[in-house]
Parts: sequence; C-alpha cells; structure tokens
Amino acid sequence: MKLLDGKLVSEELKKQIAVDAAEMLEKTGRKPHLVAILVGNDGGSETYVASKMRNCEKVGFKSSLVRYDVTVTEAELLNKIEELNKDAEVDGFIVQLPLPKHINPDVITEAIDYRKDVDGFHPINLGRMQRNLPCFLPATPYGILLMLEYYGIETAGKNCVVVGRSNIVGSPMSVLMARNANPGNCTVTLTHSRTANLGEYTKNADILIAAIGKKNFITADMVKDGAVVIDVGMNRETSATTKSGYKLYGDVDFENVAHKASYITPVPGGVGLMTIVSLLRNTLAAARGEFYAK
Repeated sequence: MKLLDGKLVSEELKKQIAVDAAEMLEKTGRKPHLVAILVGNDGGSETYVASKMRNCEKVGFKSSLVRYDVTVTEAELLNKIEELNKDAEVDGFIVQLPLPKHINPDVITEAIDYRKDVDGFHPINLGRMQRNLPCFLPATPYGILLMLEYYGIETAGKNCVVVGRSNIVGSPMSVLMARNANPGNCTVTLTHSRTANLGEYTKNADILIAAIGKKNFITADMVKDGAVVIDVGMNRETSATTKSGYKLYGDVDFENVAHKASYITPVPGGVGLMTIVSLLRNTLAAARGEFYAK
C-alpha cells in the first residue's frame, strides 16, 4: 500500500502557483484576488474558509472574507454577489456551503458570474466540463485528478466506481473519469445510497472513489485487492482527545481497507488539501483570463 499524501502533493503544487502569482504581480502590478462569503458560524465552514485564506496568503494571492449572520436574507446575499460580479478587482469568489435552510443554494450558485466561479459549480462550467471544453472544474474532483496525475496512476481502461452522486463531487467526478483525457478514459459506474447490492459494484473497482458522507461506509469486504481508493469523506465527530474538540473520519474504514489497497488517501491529509490547491489554481486561471476573456 502506498499513501496518496495530500500534504506532500499540495505543497509541491503550491510552489508553482506561488511562482506564477509572483510573475503576474511583476507583469501587471496586481495579485490574483479571491473573495470568500461565509454565512453563519458553522464550525466546519469556519475551518475550511480560514484554511483557504491562509493558503491564499502563502502563495501570494490577495484574499477577502465577507461574513454574514445566519439571519441574512437571500436577497441580501444576491445583492453582494452582483456587486462582486461587477468588481473588476475580484478575480474569483466562492460562497461557502452549506447555507441556512432559508437560502436556496441553487439560486446562489446560478447568480455567480461563471467567469468568476472558481468553485466550478455554475451550470455553464459544468456543461463545458461535460463537453471537455476549457472551464473551471469543481474543486474537489479537480484535486483528485491532480493527485492521480502526480502519482502517475494509470486510469485509461480501468473500472472506476464512484460512490455518491452529489453535484459537488460524485456526479462531476464520474464525468471527469470517463472523459477522453489523462487522467480519465475509465469505464465509470456511478453508485449511490439507493444502489442495490452496492458491494458487488465496488468489488470490481480498479479505482474506488468514496464520496457518500458516511463514516467508515466502505469496508474491507467491499474493496478488491490492489484497488486505488480515494476517500472524499470529511465526517466530523466531537472528541475529548483532540485539541480542536472534534475528529475527522473518512467514508472508508481506513484501518481495515488500507492493507488491501495499492494506493489510498488518508483522512485528514488527503483530498481536502487537494481541494484547496484546485481552488487556488482556478483563481490563478481566472486572474489570467485563461478560460474566459477578462
């Protein structure tokens, strides 16, 4: 078994991002600028956004945080999005999910200018992704591709099983792994919580991507020997033994699955760190006008 080390890969990729950002500053006099909107005080969201801001600073980006109380109205949030859409000094922005129940996340996502949609969730970016056209890829699936590429894992002709069909991870991941690209060219099966006899599918996977949001859901008997196992799960539980007061668990029973896998990601220290790198790469691409004219 070889560990797919998100910390190692993300640090290596951030070095090049920092070089590119410094080059942009020298040529244009400005840094790539990422704005994050955070609603409420969800612990997980606070942690993720703080990490994104720290990493922006580390690679030489400008970052701004816009905070709202949980009582903010959908209309107020839409007004801020429109303001950011029109702000030429903002290259990309994200609205941290989840949002309070009185705000429709689909309405918010579609209000973001697709040319600044560095999370890669806008229907235009998802549609272009489907057609294998240049676009901002959803950050977590993009991070997984970067990890597979870094470790030189062969994907062409392999059976890939994705567990979970969310619009953020599972569904776009299945499209990306099937595309005529590298990484890609897999035969992909997209499964979910309603899939009958799920283990029969996962046991045939050369590459197994778990993104179902359930602690230790993938057990050793569901994994074939030598599989590449990618764990997207970030399941938080309170813990008296950790400094933070909580502990993270993946969707994969790491302890029992690791000995069967050829490669496996840990939680934490795996896909989550790659998601942030993808966000930085998308923001740099937005600042340069790589996909859409500035």
